Amino acid sequence: MNPKSTIKGRGAQLNVPNRFFELSYEMRDDFLEFCHKDGEESDKNKTLYLEVFPKTIVNKVESPDIGMAYSMNPYQGCEHGCIYCYARNSHEYWGYSAGLDFERRILIKKDAPKLLETLLKKKTWKAHPIVMSGNTDCYQPAENTFEITRQCLEVFLKYKHPVSIITKNALILRDLDLLKALAKDNLIGVNMSITSLSEDIRRILEPRTTTIKKRLETVKMLSENGIPVNVMLAPIIPSINSHEILPLAKVVSEHGALSIAHTIVRLNGAIGEIFSDWIKKTMPDRADKVLHQIESCHGGNLNDSRYGTRMHGEGKIAEQINNLVKMARHKYFKGKVMPKLNLDLHEQFKEGQLKLF
Repeated sequence: MNPKSTIKGRGAQLNVPNRFFELSYEMRDDFLEFCHKDGEESDKNKTLYLEVFPKTIVNKVESPDIGMAYSMNPYQGCEHGCIYCYARNSHEYWGYSAGLDFERRILIKKDAPKLLETLLKKKTWKAHPIVMSGNTDCYQPAENTFEITRQCLEVFLKYKHPVSIITKNALILRDLDLLKALAKDNLIGVNMSITSLSEDIRRILEPRTTTIKKRLETVKMLSENGIPVNVMLAPIIPSINSHEILPLAKVVSEHGALSIAHTIVRLNGAIGEIFSDWIKKTMPDRADKVLHQIESCHGGNLNDSRYGTRMHGEGKIAEQINNLVKMARHKYFKGKVMPKLNLDLHEQFKEGQLKLF
């Protein structure tokens, strides 16, 4: 990889056109040359935090092959910059690009705790696990500043409501006090995403995420404090991290994880162009090989929206990956299981305290 040819600290290396917009813009070579001669920056590469005001915060998940029924996202867009992230496409609904905009235009939902509390107090609401980060990471760098996720966890604890978290950031340990309190009543489950044991791969695949070492330490710390952890080996990308399935499973099990889950990468919507551009700049020696192997897992396409096959793929390479995951579960997770979250307490705490009568 030539570091001079890439945008430092970002996954995407371009802003692809928004499919909902008739017009688009591009950086012309003559403009870049003008900036170079005048010693000016053509792109300041800064992150902007933009407050938005949604009317609701919890979304019902309709997809039949996603293991969640409800999700909530305190932030839209994600500064982690994971190049493969399926959530990139959702940024187009907000009027931005799925490319660099997704990493640099972060939408902040400061009202999320209030909206969540309003929902949990409704007489018609029945307890069901709500997943934080069904779309974008609730412990991304913005959480350091705004602490919206922590405030939401306080609401879940107050109303004794089950919550599940998906993250790849060690910042979750900041809220260990709340997580331990939730765990006492079996109201919390954590899904830590770990896609590689290689820091070199992590840096270019997930540029602003927590290091692998810290993520493993986080799994261990959570487990030692009685908080159940599932590790997401997701996505598995052929010829990038597919050879690490067994070593990854072994290490995360040794650090206390109770289970693993996986998906095979699929590059829907704008992500296909973003990923293809990225890999040709960062891994030119294997770009075509990786892209062709991804296609072989999805009926000859980079994208795949077919329920039932899109997550785990099809064909020989997908079969090999799925078999390795089965082998890893049998070898390193025998006798381990993630507990089901407690749905029974919330009804008694609808008003934020135990009902006596």
